Amino acid sequence: MAGDPATWKDLLFLVLRFPLSLVEFAAAVAMWTATGTFLFLPLITAVTPGGDEVSLGAVSFWVGNPIGALPAVPVGLGLLVLSLYATRVIAIGHALLARALLGPSASQAENRELRARTERLRASRARGVDAAEAERRRIERDLHDGAQQRLLAVAMDIGRARAKLDDDPEGARALIEQAHAGTKEAITELRDLARGIYPAILTDRGLDAAISGLAGRARVPVEVSVDLPERPPAAVESIAYFIVAECLTNITKYARATRATVRVAREDSWVVVEVTDNGVGGAVAHPGGGLSGLADRAATIDGMLVVDSPPGGPTVIRADLPCTW
Repeated sequence: MAGDPATWKDLLFLVLRFPLSLVEFAAAVAMWTATGTFLFLPLITAVTPGGDEVSLGAVSFWVGNPIGALPAVPVGLGLLVLSLYATRVIAIGHALLARALLGPSASQAENRELRARTERLRASRARGVDAAEAERRRIERDLHDGAQQRLLAVAMDIGRARAKLDDDPEGARALIEQAHAGTKEAITELRDLARGIYPAILTDRGLDAAISGLAGRARVPVEVSVDLPERPPAAVESIAYFIVAECLTNITKYARATRATVRVAREDSWVVVEVTDNGVGGAVAHPGGGLSGLADRAATIDGMLVVDSPPGGPTVIRADLPCTW
């Protein structure tokens, strides 16, 4: 402890604290006593016998009666204003001295900030792992409950059609038509599932084209504005795309909106994604919900997502994603 500079700074603060407190106490008592005396001088003279004439520069008043002491009241008001500011200055000075002697040094503050950032990144990575695991389970569930069941039904229809091909050609034809329709539905579901994992248009043509595609498939008119000087990294593009996709899906399902806007722009070292709609509002990020999942996605790259959705609307969902250009 003797080799720690903080020990000697603590000792210095303890040595200075008593005389400093005496000076502050004396100054405060003097200021407020003078302020109170001048403010209530008419009342004091009313209950105190005798008196004398007092001169303060060009102002003279008689303290022997309340009427003669009235000119002291404006002086007291002026002292009141000065005392308020002086009290604030004394308190700030005391706090600055305490912070300088008791607060962490520059290296300690930097280490504390690094530890806090490390904890925040560790938490965001954990949320990212949870989000990835939830996404994997969703894909497995969609495959099992959707395309896999349809393909199984197609196989069964083809097997039944083959069994009826000789004895009942018309029935076999109907089963083949049914299997053909089921195959097209399975292909559509697989295409949607692949688009949900990572859309090919995002890789080929970038964020502007991918978001424009989402806006074109939305059920409400969507105005898209993408202003990026260059393409951000793939992770940022992917998260921005899925944020817009989830927001537009929520607008279609719940918002009862008649229009929406999507803005993607660069602000310093951030990619800002902002989705606005004129719906009924009231969107809340529940644990395990879609908006919480978007926040988890943004947290995987140390980004953040803010939802502003008062009842009655409008709803503004903004994501700030860090980006190294």
